[in-house]
Amino acid sequence: MDDVWIKGRNVVLRNVKKDDLKLLWSLKYGEENPEWKKWDAPYYPHELIDFNTYIDKEEKHRNYDEKMGVYSELIMEKDHQIIGSIVYYWEHEPSRWLEIGIIIFETNYWNGGYGTEAIKLFITYLFENIEIERVGLTTWSGNERMMAVALKVGMQLEGRMRKCRYFDGYYYDSIRMGILREEWESLQKINN
Repeated sequence: MDDVWIKGRNVVLRNVKKDDLKLLWSLKYGEENPEWKKWDAPYYPHELIDFNTYIDKEEKHRNYDEKMGVYSELIMEKDHQIIGSIVYYWEHEPSRWLEIGIIIFETNYWNGGYGTEAIKLFITYLFENIEIERVGLTTWSGNERMMAVALKVGMQLEGRMRKCRYFDGYYYDSIRMGILREEWESLQKINN
């Protein structure tokens, strides 16, 4: 398996290395109530795990999809500092229904365009390396920034399940967004 190094104007996406695991564990599980969790499906509990459990989980999960020949998780760096993570997962692999998710752990990198650039780079990576016709993203109506980023990169609202996410005394909608390969390719021609 080859290393991945995708350089944008402001961020670099690269595969996770063994040396990154301690820091990634700390960013994901080092705090009981991290700020990023308020936006990343906060209706699911944030369960802290120790480092050894995390390593076991990572080894079972294996972020390299040998069948597809791609990494399912890439870390996002700014100036050689890990600021986030972007992943794909199969909603239903036999029908090639693929979804992505992104977390920027460091709050000082929110609202700076880093997530937008990372999603663009990652969608291109996926369409270039996997035989799929759509990339999807699921969020919740409380995460207005994520919905705005999805629209900014060219995704369309494909579904809204109303008031199915109860959190902090309120009901929120589940939001499905996506972009088709031909839509992505058309946007790339316009932007280049």
